[in-house]
Amino acid sequence: MNHRIEFSHNGGPDVLRWVECPVPAPGPGELLIRQRAIGLNFVDTYVRSGLYPVAALPACLGSEAAGTVQALGAGVEGYAVGDRVAYADGPPGAYAELRTLPARHALRLPDAIDFETAAALLLKGLTVQYLLQRTYRPRRDEIVLWYAAAGGVGLLACQWAQALGVRLIGVVGSDAMAAQARAAGAWATVVWPRENLPARVCELSQGAMVKVVYDSVGRDSFETSLDCLAPFGLLVSFGNASGPVTGVDLGILARKGSLYVTRPTLHTHVATRAGLEQGAAALFAQIASGAMRVHIGQRWPLAEAAAAHRALEARQTTGASLLLP
Repeated sequence: MNHRIEFSHNGGPDVLRWVECPVPAPGPGELLIRQRAIGLNFVDTYVRSGLYPVAALPACLGSEAAGTVQALGAGVEGYAVGDRVAYADGPPGAYAELRTLPARHALRLPDAIDFETAAALLLKGLTVQYLLQRTYRPRRDEIVLWYAAAGGVGLLACQWAQALGVRLIGVVGSDAMAAQARAAGAWATVVWPRENLPARVCELSQGAMVKVVYDSVGRDSFETSLDCLAPFGLLVSFGNASGPVTGVDLGILARKGSLYVTRPTLHTHVATRAGLEQGAAALFAQIASGAMRVHIGQRWPLAEAAAAHRALEARQTTGASLLLP
């Protein structure tokens, strides 16, 4: 038999249930994967709460995991039973011991990357890759602002920015998180909201402010982020940790300096196989070079996914978090 975490209605962590279910059979173009490690991501809470609706209920959460191929569906080429694979996009369903996945979403793992590293790395690392190399490419010595710099995405961003010679100001929630971000490569940190963020950015940039803000907080930080930008600057809003940004008067962009705003997603960047492989190649190269390492701050048994969600939403996690089948 197989087990998975599912929910039959939207709500808080308590809607998550550990259930027994049949072993799925891979359909045409699909792989059956035995999960070895599952990535826990804030986007999972959006799906559970209903902010990001699913097609039908009951549903299984999760978009990132690593494991071994157990069986191949008809027409699958380029994979074999026993292959070590990971994925960070595709249909939800990662919160399971066994799952099927369209083969086009799976990436073979390099020998040097273990299952836990892959599950902690892939979605977050691909996110950092598209943000720093596709959405906006900061120049060497350029100052950028990055929220949640001690989180799973943030710690990878600190390392990647340092490798690029970019000066990253990390926005964090505590002194302990500030120390973690600086240890990972942040050039400076700001404990917000304790510190006045625009004032500190002004001070650190010697009055120039920044050309780009990478904001994963959303509603609560929107105007603060705009206040940190230089004229013609870009706000990259790539998350909704405090809720989505709604009801925006576009005139605010004019008043604050002819600013730009974008709301990118990883899904768009890996929608084609070429986009997925390009991002993964850049990410794996960073790992192979030693420029980046994954910090796994927490591990929970898959059956305790509800507890993991509570900790994530309470901002009690640092680095990456895993669910282990």
